[in-house]
Amino acid sequence: MHLGPMTSSAVPHDISAAIPSPPISSFQLGPLTIHFYALCILVGIIIAIVLTNRRLTKRGVEDWQVLDIATLAVPMAIVFARIYHVITHYTDYFGPGRNPWNPFEPGSVWAIWEGGIAIFGSLIGGTLGAWIMCRRLGLKLTTLLDALAPGLILAQACGRFGNWFNQELFGLPTTLPWGLEIDPGNPAIPLGTPPGTLFHPTFLYEVIWNSLGALVLLYLGRKVFFQWGRLFAVYLMWYGAGRIVWESIRLDPSFVILGLRTNVWGAIGAVALGVAIMLIQWKRHPEPEESPFIPGREPEPAKD
Repeated sequence: MHLGPMTSSAVPHDISAAIPSPPISSFQLGPLTIHFYALCILVGIIIAIVLTNRRLTKRGVEDWQVLDIATLAVPMAIVFARIYHVITHYTDYFGPGRNPWNPFEPGSVWAIWEGGIAIFGSLIGGTLGAWIMCRRLGLKLTTLLDALAPGLILAQACGRFGNWFNQELFGLPTTLPWGLEIDPGNPAIPLGTPPGTLFHPTFLYEVIWNSLGALVLLYLGRKVFFQWGRLFAVYLMWYGAGRIVWESIRLDPSFVILGLRTNVWGAIGAVALGVAIMLIQWKRHPEPEESPFIPGREPEPAKD
Protein backbone atom coordinates (compact mmCIF):
# COMPACT_ATOMS: atom_id res chain seq x y z
CA MET A 1 0.00 0.00 0.00
CA HIS A 2 1.36 3.39 -0.96
CA LEU A 3 0.12 6.32 1.10
CA GLY A 4 2.71 8.97 0.34
CA PRO A 5 3.46 11.07 -2.75
CA MET A 6 3.89 9.09 -5.93
CA THR A 7 6.53 9.38 -8.57
CA SER A 8 5.85 8.86 -12.24
CA SER A 9 7.49 5.43 -12.07
CA ALA A 10 4.98 4.41 -9.39
CA VAL A 11 1.96 5.06 -11.58
CA PRO A 12 0.43 1.78 -12.76
CA HIS A 13 0.58 1.34 -16.53
CA ASP A 14 -2.52 -0.88 -16.65
CA ILE A 15 -5.52 0.63 -14.90
CA SER A 16 -8.07 -1.72 -16.45
CA ALA A 17 -8.90 -3.10 -12.99
CA ALA A 18 -9.28 0.34 -11.43
CA ILE A 19 -12.60 1.72 -10.16
CA PRO A 20 -13.90 4.30 -12.65
CA SER A 21 -15.60 7.47 -11.48
CA PRO A 22 -19.06 8.22 -12.93
CA PRO A 23 -18.88 10.55 -15.94
CA ILE A 24 -21.84 12.62 -14.67
CA SER A 25 -23.03 13.82 -11.28
CA SER A 26 -26.53 14.98 -12.28
CA PHE A 27 -29.21 14.77 -14.96
CA GLN A 28 -32.02 16.96 -16.23
CA LEU A 29 -35.67 16.23 -15.54
CA GLY A 30 -37.53 18.92 -17.41
CA PRO A 31 -36.42 22.24 -15.95
CA LEU A 32 -34.96 20.54 -12.86
CA THR A 33 -31.39 19.40 -12.31
CA ILE A 34 -31.36 16.17 -10.30
CA HIS A 35 -28.07 15.57 -8.46
CA PHE A 36 -27.08 11.98 -7.68
CA TYR A 37 -25.58 13.24 -4.42
CA ALA A 38 -29.04 14.33 -3.26
CA LEU A 39 -30.61 11.05 -4.44
CA CYS A 40 -28.06 9.03 -2.45
CA ILE A 41 -28.88 11.03 0.67
CA LEU A 42 -32.62 10.63 0.03
CA VAL A 43 -32.31 6.86 -0.36
CA GLY A 44 -30.32 6.72 2.88
CA ILE A 45 -32.98 8.70 4.74
CA ILE A 46 -35.72 6.39 3.46
CA ILE A 47 -33.78 3.28 4.52
CA ALA A 48 -33.14 4.74 7.97
CA ILE A 49 -36.81 5.68 8.47
CA VAL A 50 -38.18 2.33 7.31
CA LEU A 51 -35.76 0.27 9.39
CA THR A 52 -36.18 2.48 12.45
CA ASN A 53 -39.98 2.24 12.18
CA ARG A 54 -39.79 -1.55 12.06
CA ARG A 55 -37.58 -1.65 15.14
CA LEU A 56 -39.70 0.84 17.08
CA THR A 57 -43.00 -0.94 16.40
CA LYS A 58 -41.46 -4.09 17.84
CA ARG A 59 -41.01 -2.12 21.07
CA GLY A 60 -44.68 -1.11 21.08
CA VAL A 61 -44.44 2.33 19.48
CA GLU A 62 -47.25 3.33 17.14
CA ASP A 63 -46.61 2.39 13.52
CA TRP A 64 -44.91 5.17 11.53
CA GLN A 65 -44.68 7.51 14.50
CA VAL A 66 -41.06 7.78 13.43
CA LEU A 67 -42.29 10.02 10.59
CA ASP A 68 -43.42 12.60 13.15
CA ILE A 69 -39.93 12.57 14.61
CA ALA A 70 -38.32 12.76 11.17
CA THR A 71 -40.25 15.90 10.22
CA LEU A 72 -38.03 17.88 12.58
CA ALA A 73 -34.98 15.65 13.06
CA VAL A 74 -34.12 15.24 9.35
CA PRO A 75 -34.23 18.97 8.42
CA MET A 76 -32.24 19.86 11.53
CA ALA A 77 -29.69 17.15 10.72
CA ILE A 78 -29.20 18.51 7.19
CA VAL A 79 -28.98 22.14 8.32
CA PHE A 80 -26.50 21.40 11.11
CA ALA A 81 -24.49 19.14 8.79
CA ARG A 82 -24.09 21.98 6.32
CA ILE A 83 -23.29 24.55 9.01
CA TYR A 84 -20.63 22.25 10.49
CA HIS A 85 -19.07 21.73 7.07
CA VAL A 86 -19.02 25.43 6.20
CA ILE A 87 -17.48 26.35 9.57
CA THR A 88 -14.75 23.72 9.29
CA HIS A 89 -14.06 24.65 5.63
CA TYR A 90 -14.79 28.37 5.76
CA THR A 91 -11.88 29.30 3.46
CA ASP A 92 -13.72 27.41 0.70
CA TYR A 93 -16.65 29.82 0.99
CA PHE A 94 -15.34 33.13 2.31
CA GLY A 95 -12.55 35.35 1.06
CA PRO A 96 -11.41 37.06 -2.16
CA GLY A 97 -13.04 35.59 -5.24
CA ARG A 98 -15.49 33.47 -3.24
CA ASN A 99 -19.27 33.45 -3.60
CA PRO A 100 -20.75 32.71 -0.19
CA TRP A 101 -24.30 33.99 -0.51
CA ASN A 102 -25.56 33.83 -4.12
CA PRO A 103 -27.30 30.44 -4.51
CA PHE A 104 -27.44 30.85 -8.30
CA GLU A 105 -23.64 30.78 -8.61
CA PRO A 106 -21.36 27.81 -7.79
CA GLY A 107 -19.65 27.70 -4.43
CA SER A 108 -22.27 29.29 -2.18
CA VAL A 109 -22.93 28.18 1.38
CA TRP A 110 -26.41 27.12 0.23
CA ALA A 111 -25.19 24.79 -2.55
CA ILE A 112 -25.53 21.55 -0.64
CA TRP A 113 -26.12 19.77 -3.96
CA GLU A 114 -22.45 20.38 -4.79
CA GLY A 115 -21.43 18.27 -1.81
CA GLY A 116 -20.33 19.30 1.62
CA ILE A 117 -22.27 18.02 4.60
CA ALA A 118 -20.67 16.75 7.79
CA ILE A 119 -21.99 13.70 9.61
CA PHE A 120 -20.87 15.06 12.96
CA GLY A 121 -22.97 18.16 12.40
CA SER A 122 -25.92 16.03 11.33
CA LEU A 123 -25.62 13.94 14.50
CA ILE A 124 -25.80 17.08 16.62
CA GLY A 125 -28.75 18.59 14.74
CA GLY A 126 -30.60 15.32 14.25
CA THR A 127 -30.26 14.31 17.89
CA LEU A 128 -31.48 17.71 19.04
CA GLY A 129 -34.49 17.50 16.73
CA ALA A 130 -35.20 13.93 17.81
CA TRP A 131 -35.01 14.89 21.48
CA ILE A 132 -37.53 17.69 20.97
CA MET A 133 -39.97 15.38 19.19
CA CYS A 134 -39.48 12.55 21.67
CA ARG A 135 -40.40 14.92 24.48
CA ARG A 136 -43.55 15.90 22.62
CA LEU A 137 -44.51 12.30 21.89
CA GLY A 138 -43.57 10.86 25.27
CA LEU A 139 -40.84 8.56 23.91
CA LYS A 140 -37.49 7.86 25.49
CA LEU A 141 -34.66 9.26 23.38
CA THR A 142 -32.54 6.22 24.22
CA THR A 143 -35.16 3.92 22.71
CA LEU A 144 -35.24 5.94 19.53
CA LEU A 145 -31.46 6.15 19.19
CA ASP A 146 -31.04 2.41 19.68
CA ALA A 147 -33.73 1.74 17.07
CA LEU A 148 -32.10 4.23 14.71
CA ALA A 149 -28.49 3.06 14.95
CA PRO A 150 -28.50 0.29 12.26
CA GLY A 151 -30.50 2.38 9.79
CA LEU A 152 -28.36 5.44 10.43
CA ILE A 153 -25.10 3.72 9.59
CA LEU A 154 -26.70 2.22 6.45
CA ALA A 155 -27.86 5.70 5.46
CA GLN A 156 -24.29 6.92 5.80
CA ALA A 157 -23.16 4.09 3.52
CA CYS A 158 -25.67 5.23 0.90
CA GLY A 159 -24.57 8.84 1.23
CA ARG A 160 -20.97 7.94 0.45
CA PHE A 161 -21.98 6.94 -3.08
CA GLY A 162 -22.82 10.61 -3.54
CA ASN A 163 -19.14 11.40 -2.97
CA TRP A 164 -18.30 8.91 -5.72
CA PHE A 165 -20.60 10.66 -8.19
CA ASN A 166 -19.12 14.04 -7.21
CA GLN A 167 -15.53 12.73 -7.43
CA GLU A 168 -14.74 14.15 -3.99
CA LEU A 169 -13.27 13.10 -0.65
CA PHE A 170 -11.00 10.47 -2.21
CA GLY A 171 -7.78 9.33 -0.59
CA LEU A 172 -4.07 9.47 -1.22
CA PRO A 173 -2.48 8.07 -4.39
CA THR A 174 -2.18 4.30 -4.50
CA THR A 175 -0.90 1.53 -6.77
CA LEU A 176 -3.47 -0.94 -5.46
CA PRO A 177 -5.59 -2.57 -8.20
CA TRP A 178 -8.80 -1.15 -6.75
CA GLY A 179 -7.55 2.41 -6.97
CA LEU A 180 -10.06 5.06 -8.00
CA GLU A 181 -9.83 6.96 -11.27
CA ILE A 182 -10.37 10.72 -10.92
CA ASP A 183 -10.80 13.12 -13.82
CA PRO A 184 -7.72 15.27 -14.51
CA GLY A 185 -8.06 18.81 -13.24
CA ASN A 186 -9.90 17.88 -10.06
CA PRO A 187 -8.87 20.61 -7.58
CA ALA A 188 -8.20 18.04 -4.84
CA ILE A 189 -5.45 16.33 -6.87
CA PRO A 190 -2.04 17.56 -5.60
CA LEU A 191 0.03 19.60 -8.04
CA GLY A 192 2.62 17.52 -9.82
CA THR A 193 0.68 14.27 -9.57
CA PRO A 194 1.50 12.20 -12.69
CA PRO A 195 -1.33 11.54 -15.18
CA GLY A 196 -3.05 8.21 -14.66
CA THR A 197 -2.52 8.20 -10.90
CA LEU A 198 -5.12 6.24 -8.94
CA PHE A 199 -6.42 7.16 -5.51
CA HIS A 200 -7.74 5.32 -2.49
CA PRO A 201 -11.53 4.93 -2.86
CA THR A 202 -12.31 6.10 0.66
CA PHE A 203 -16.01 6.22 -0.21
CA LEU A 204 -15.91 2.46 -0.84
CA TYR A 205 -13.94 1.74 2.32
CA GLU A 206 -16.59 3.54 4.34
CA VAL A 207 -19.46 1.85 2.48
CA ILE A 208 -18.01 -1.57 3.38
CA TRP A 209 -17.21 -0.59 6.97
CA ASN A 210 -20.64 0.94 7.57
CA SER A 211 -22.45 -2.03 6.00
CA LEU A 212 -20.55 -4.41 8.27
CA GLY A 213 -21.39 -2.12 11.17
CA ALA A 214 -25.11 -2.35 10.35
CA LEU A 215 -24.93 -6.14 10.55
CA VAL A 216 -23.12 -5.95 13.89
CA LEU A 217 -25.67 -3.49 15.27
CA LEU A 218 -28.63 -5.59 14.09
CA TYR A 219 -27.13 -8.61 15.84
CA LEU A 220 -26.29 -6.80 19.08
CA GLY A 221 -29.68 -5.08 19.06
CA ARG A 222 -31.30 -8.43 19.85
CA LYS A 223 -29.49 -8.46 23.21
CA VAL A 224 -31.21 -6.84 26.22
CA PHE A 225 -27.86 -5.44 27.37
CA PHE A 226 -27.73 -3.09 24.40
CA GLN A 227 -30.74 -1.05 25.49
CA TRP A 228 -30.78 2.34 27.22
CA GLY A 229 -28.71 3.94 24.46
CA ARG A 230 -25.91 1.40 24.60
CA LEU A 231 -26.51 0.21 21.03
CA PHE A 232 -26.19 3.81 19.85
CA ALA A 233 -22.95 3.96 21.83
CA VAL A 234 -21.66 0.99 19.82
CA TYR A 235 -22.63 2.85 16.65
CA LEU A 236 -20.61 5.90 17.72
CA MET A 237 -17.57 3.77 18.52
CA TRP A 238 -17.80 1.70 15.32
CA TYR A 239 -18.36 4.62 13.01
CA GLY A 240 -15.82 6.83 14.76
CA ALA A 241 -13.09 4.17 14.66
CA GLY A 242 -13.49 3.70 10.91
CA ARG A 243 -13.72 7.43 10.24
CA ILE A 244 -10.42 8.03 12.03
CA VAL A 245 -8.72 5.80 9.44
CA TRP A 246 -10.51 7.04 6.29
CA GLU A 247 -10.20 10.69 7.30
CA SER A 248 -6.46 10.28 7.86
CA ILE A 249 -5.80 9.34 4.22
CA ARG A 250 -8.16 11.78 2.51
CA LEU A 251 -6.77 14.50 0.25
CA ASP A 252 -9.47 17.17 0.50
CA PRO A 253 -8.42 20.34 2.34
CA SER A 254 -9.20 20.49 6.05
CA PHE A 255 -8.15 22.49 9.06
CA VAL A 256 -5.45 20.78 11.08
CA ILE A 257 -5.37 21.07 14.87
CA LEU A 258 -2.39 19.61 16.76
CA GLY A 259 -1.43 17.64 13.66
CA LEU A 260 -4.87 16.08 13.06
CA ARG A 261 -7.67 17.03 10.68
CA THR A 262 -10.75 18.47 12.34
CA ASN A 263 -12.86 15.48 11.31
CA VAL A 264 -10.33 13.13 12.88
CA TRP A 265 -10.88 15.00 16.12
CA GLY A 266 -14.60 14.68 15.53
CA ALA A 267 -14.25 10.92 15.03
CA ILE A 268 -12.14 10.62 18.19
CA GLY A 269 -14.85 12.57 19.99
CA ALA A 270 -17.50 10.14 18.68
CA VAL A 271 -15.55 7.16 20.01
CA ALA A 272 -15.02 8.86 23.36
CA LEU A 273 -18.71 9.79 23.60
CA GLY A 274 -19.69 6.22 22.76
CA VAL A 275 -17.46 4.86 25.51
CA ALA A 276 -18.85 7.41 27.98
CA ILE A 277 -22.47 6.56 27.12
CA MET A 278 -21.75 2.85 27.45
CA LEU A 279 -20.15 3.22 30.89
CA ILE A 280 -22.68 5.72 32.25
CA GLN A 281 -25.74 3.80 31.07
CA TRP A 282 -24.25 0.51 32.22
CA LYS A 283 -24.01 1.96 35.72
CA ARG A 284 -27.31 3.87 35.68
CA HIS A 285 -29.48 1.25 34.01
CA PRO A 286 -28.37 -2.35 34.56
CA GLU A 287 -32.03 -3.38 34.29
CA PRO A 288 -33.86 -3.99 30.97
CA GLU A 289 -35.57 -1.03 29.33
CA GLU A 290 -39.06 -2.40 29.76
CA SER A 291 -40.97 0.47 28.14
CA PRO A 292 -40.06 2.80 25.25
CA PHE A 293 -42.20 5.54 26.83
CA ILE A 294 -41.29 8.23 29.34
CA PRO A 295 -42.78 7.28 32.74
CA GLY A 296 -46.26 8.73 33.02
CA ARG A 297 -46.53 9.27 29.24
CA GLU A 298 -47.56 5.75 28.26
CA PRO A 299 -50.41 5.69 25.70
CA GLU A 300 -53.82 4.73 26.98
CA PRO A 301 -55.02 1.25 26.04
CA ALA A 302 -57.33 1.20 23.04
CA LYS A 303 -61.01 0.96 24.02
CA ASP A 304 -63.29 -1.66 22.51
